[in-house]
Amino acid sequence: MHRPVLLVVAHGSRDPRHARTVHALVQRVRALRPGLRVETGFLDFNVPSVPGVLESLAAQGVRDVVALPLLLTRAFHAKADIPAVLREAPARLRIRQAEVLGPSPLLLSALERRLYEAGLSPADKSSTGVVLASAGSSDPEASAVIADIAREWWRTGWCAVRPAFASASLPRTEDAVRELRALGCARVAVAPYVLAPGFLPDRIARGAAGADVLADVLGPAPEVARVLLERYDAAALPLPAALGA
Repeated sequence: MHRPVLLVVAHGSRDPRHARTVHALVQRVRALRPGLRVETGFLDFNVPSVPGVLESLAAQGVRDVVALPLLLTRAFHAKADIPAVLREAPARLRIRQAEVLGPSPLLLSALERRLYEAGLSPADKSSTGVVLASAGSSDPEASAVIADIAREWWRTGWCAVRPAFASASLPRTEDAVRELRALGCARVAVAPYVLAPGFLPDRIARGAAGADVLADVLGPAPEVARVLLERYDAAALPLPAALGA
């Protein structure tokens, strides 16, 4: 059966690590679903651009596309930037915008994977306080989602979980680290709830100086790739009249 092309829409960054990480994640998605055509487009800074990919797909005779925002929360880019770009796509394309990646239990599993890779063990869980450090957003909905995720994650057995933000909202990572120390957690870990390295993840890392453990970004974790495919499948079938129809 014909399947729409998956277009992964990434933000883009001047930091070359960002694009490398995005491409590594897309390669993992391709490995999980060999028969699926997966393309990558960037909103800014990197190539290929989203409009350029859409023009190319239309020129090749592609009809159906699922555009998947490579975002962890539904904030400005998912609500405004990406829909605006998709509305300018060639008229022959039928485009459906998939949901953002978070929240998802799989992403919590990916966060724990990164913490264990950084040196924690499951036996440390009940005595470790975790800072769930996100990039931050001026959108109150996005900030509320991060707080909800922190509460949900705490219920899985951590000593405590506190949200933190690298921009726009408070508290900062270093403030949350100090709070967990004051709570009496035996150790403090920082889990960046971000997909790829860059300016704001580097700010999170600086704020983690007082922590015992700093995990890596989510990057191409297998759980993240599985979330991408879940979001694609939910958007691809059925594919009703959508943007560009």
